[in-house]
Amino acid sequence: MGRTCTAVQSDASEVDTTTVGAVPVEIRPAAADDHHELYSTFSRIVGAREGFPQRPPLTREDFDEYWIRPAAAVSVACSGGFLVGASYIKPNYVGRAAHIANAGYFVVAPYRGIGVGRSLVEHSLREARRLGFDAMMFNFVFESNPARAMYRRLGFDEVGRVPSAVEGEDAVIYWRSLDDIVPQDDIVPQDRDARDADLDDVPG
Repeated sequence: MGRTCTAVQSDASEVDTTTVGAVPVEIRPAAADDHHELYSTFSRIVGAREGFPQRPPLTREDFDEYWIRPAAAVSVACSGGFLVGASYIKPNYVGRAAHIANAGYFVVAPYRGIGVGRSLVEHSLREARRLGFDAMMFNFVFESNPARAMYRRLGFDEVGRVPSAVEGEDAVIYWRSLDDIVPQDDIVPQDRDARDADLDDVPG
């Protein structure tokens, strides 16, 4: 983990500050200075084959093409000056279907299982709504991913399955309307007790 989360100034309306158990977490828009640390952290997750289908080693070009260039928003979760997680939001389809968002998430290992992933997902739902999307879809969630229970609790429906998607493991497709989501600009930050944390291992 690198200290990348302390020096960037963001508009207050773009920052989501919460407490996950006893851990203060700030979620803010990623800046260009964050991209190298994002790449390094994500490449380690890919190298461990956790939650994403990319084949290691991951190049910087592959990362930028997947995580940065198509994104409508990239956010970082920071705690104590350290990058502890991240998310992206991008259109899931092109043209007439671009009203549906797609999102991806990662949480670094020491911060998994305490609710950081859930905070990222909740933030991305509000941010996607603010950006004008009316639904969110996850195309590829490993069947073994413990975040699946969290997705169901947050209102996602399982709408499909890809048999033997990666090395014999199925992938699950999730979808959720955003009609009931209050956009990020209208949210008052609140603390969330540790008992509400989900097993948010590596949401994908």
